[in-house]
Amino acid sequence: MTRLEALMAQEPAAMAVAVYENGVLTGIASPAAAGLSLNASSPMRSASNTKTFVAATVLSMWEAGELDLDDPVGARTSVPIADILRGGGYDVDRITIRHLLSHSAGLHDHADESFLDLILEEPGRRWTREEQVRLCMTRGGPDTPAGTRFRYSDTGYILLGDIVETRLGQPLASVVRERMGFDALGLSTTWWEAMEPAPDGVSLHGRQFFRNKDVFRFDPTMDLYGGGGLVMSASDLAKAMAAIFEGRVFRRKETLSEMLKPGSHEGGADYRLGVFASGDGEGRFFWHIGFWGSAAYYQPERGLSVAGYTSRRGDRSRLMLLIENGMMG
Repeated sequence: MTRLEALMAQEPAAMAVAVYENGVLTGIASPAAAGLSLNASSPMRSASNTKTFVAATVLSMWEAGELDLDDPVGARTSVPIADILRGGGYDVDRITIRHLLSHSAGLHDHADESFLDLILEEPGRRWTREEQVRLCMTRGGPDTPAGTRFRYSDTGYILLGDIVETRLGQPLASVVRERMGFDALGLSTTWWEAMEPAPDGVSLHGRQFFRNKDVFRFDPTMDLYGGGGLVMSASDLAKAMAAIFEGRVFRRKETLSEMLKPGSHEGGADYRLGVFASGDGEGRFFWHIGFWGSAAYYQPERGLSVAGYTSRRGDRSRLMLLIENGMMG
């Protein structure tokens, strides 16, 4: 039994993880997961783990010469989105695509605690991209000058989703699927909720809970436009994470290097372009998490990818610690 399997066997919370190493995929579930029919093949809302794949898509566009990472946002977003940003006091000629990818654009985050309260009050509300960007504007003008400090912002990735669609004239979901190669990777439990049909015979049945509310009841537009949106099983999440690092998404090694290059701004070593970075040497790993209780990790030295879900948002930190401890075994 591996260290991760031993830790999962003792875990009281409902969790499922997938380990992908050397082309071999292994699923592990905690004892409590059985009561919820949760396992590594259960499709779940991945929330902000979507950001890593949106970032990889934008980098593939950079690789293909379809945009430059230092293009100003004002030249690449749709006109309505650019106008909303200008109206909120943001200089769209100074904020770049790179700033959005690294969360250094100085944007506030529309998805704050008050937004969560609103979702709980109106779980069936249908949101548009523009409404969520306008909501960000109500949080105030620029927090810091663009390119100076890391500040996590879901709104920034909504802008990236708009940029992808505006530049290519295609829905974000289909572009991410194509550029990430989801079909070629055999990701059979992955789709963009409300934008794509679920694969045949597959449904969103994995339950996730926040403040004792079933996230399944929340309208998917709450988190759909680039900051989140993908439904994935832990198995597919682990495989997709590995694909980025192992040469199955980008055509050139230099593209991955660009994705993982530390920024010069405050916090630029901890969050690169769509992915967090931790550790050093043989213990270095890259990772991302999703709000409802997901986490995905890749350890380059071992070629090890681990992803998982917990059924309750409050147990996410336990899931992260379990995976990080298990990766060391």
